[in-house]
Amino acid sequence: MSNILAIVGRPNVGKSTLFNRLTGMRQAIVDPTSGVTRDRHYGRSDWNGVEFSIIDTGGYVIGSDDIFESEIRRQVELALEEADVILFMVDTRQGLMGMDQDISELLRRSEKKTFVAANKADSSEHYHEASEFYSLGIDQIFPISAMNGSGTGELLDAIVKEFKSPVIEDIPDIPKIAVIGRPNVGKSSLVNALLGKEQNIVTPIPGTTRDSVYTRHKGYGFDYFLVDTAGVRKKSRVSENIEFYSVMRSIRTIENSDVCLLMVDAEQGFESQDTNIFSLAQKNHKGIIIVVNKWDLIVKSSNTHKEFEALIRQKISPFSDVPIVFTSVLNKQRIHKTIELAHKVYENRRQKITTSKLNELLLPIIHNTPPPVTKGKVVKIKYITQLKTPFPAFVFFCNLPKYIKEPYKRFIENQIRKMFDFSGAPIELYFRDK
Repeated sequence: MSNILAIVGRPNVGKSTLFNRLTGMRQAIVDPTSGVTRDRHYGRSDWNGVEFSIIDTGGYVIGSDDIFESEIRRQVELALEEADVILFMVDTRQGLMGMDQDISELLRRSEKKTFVAANKADSSEHYHEASEFYSLGIDQIFPISAMNGSGTGELLDAIVKEFKSPVIEDIPDIPKIAVIGRPNVGKSSLVNALLGKEQNIVTPIPGTTRDSVYTRHKGYGFDYFLVDTAGVRKKSRVSENIEFYSVMRSIRTIENSDVCLLMVDAEQGFESQDTNIFSLAQKNHKGIIIVVNKWDLIVKSSNTHKEFEALIRQKISPFSDVPIVFTSVLNKQRIHKTIELAHKVYENRRQKITTSKLNELLLPIIHNTPPPVTKGKVVKIKYITQLKTPFPAFVFFCNLPKYIKEPYKRFIENQIRKMFDFSGAPIELYFRDK
């Protein structure tokens, strides 16, 4: 259950450099999500054991510095609405600019905790120049260098103190299912169909963050929580860049769930933004089912269904072991199937394979098809075990883990999926020195 830090500021002050530095801390464990937008603008980090998500708003701005009113303002306003803490970046070398003052006006009017990172303060001269930014009216100013990391420790110490600790509720151990996807694909219609008056709706229980709500629902023979984020329901005050909007609004919902129903509009096809949100759920190790809505509106030929499914699997590759269900929420077609699959994926994601079974089944395959020899180095995998994580993760102990390349990891993952049903559940493989 993560807190969100949004990095805001005018273009070219070093937001992406700092983002890459902060997310790079965890790169060996959780990669920043490639392709969530045009580049890498959503990532995970931790500092002194406190985990949090980071949004770099910079990459979403199109055009030049003179577009403040139309683009940057929208980004900052949405960040203020959705994030827990704001990091406002400025440039000590360029000094205080008019656009900095404009952004600070927006920040001061909000109730969000805001820190100023005075970047490029990598010499004593520039370090002292950071003091001019106190005129912005924000008293938490930290001179840093995003490039070499100086000053970032003190800044992160201050930031993580502001994050709220999760409130542990006495929530039953049943699936937490989130409905995610682009705007206007039928998410609200699916939620309304599931929570119809004929069903037994239990009073919403506050979740573990300030704006997530778990609504317990017993219907279609199942007992589960629907995860919703209060912010998803309300119309935003501004018409944001659609990619930025979708990502910001999806993050907290995804992070507070076990399984995500990714809704897609059959008429529009599986678009890049669908791939982006899929990637977001995958990188957070959530179970995933793809729900193709409005299938009743598609003119069918004998192979329409198979062709559409093949196209989706191609776009989400290499993680294509995902259930795909074709529905019409309006006509309540296959809604029961959707929830049935969500429960199956929930169980798949939780299953544990014994160490003895893993070694008995996988080691002979590895022996017959060992990792390719690289630079004369022969890799020998000796032992396999599953980690006690909430998602499927396996450790392979070997002599030279750095020589295990991505194609071989995919080969091993495919073998695991052939032996055990992990459909819909992302798998992580780690190779460690024995």
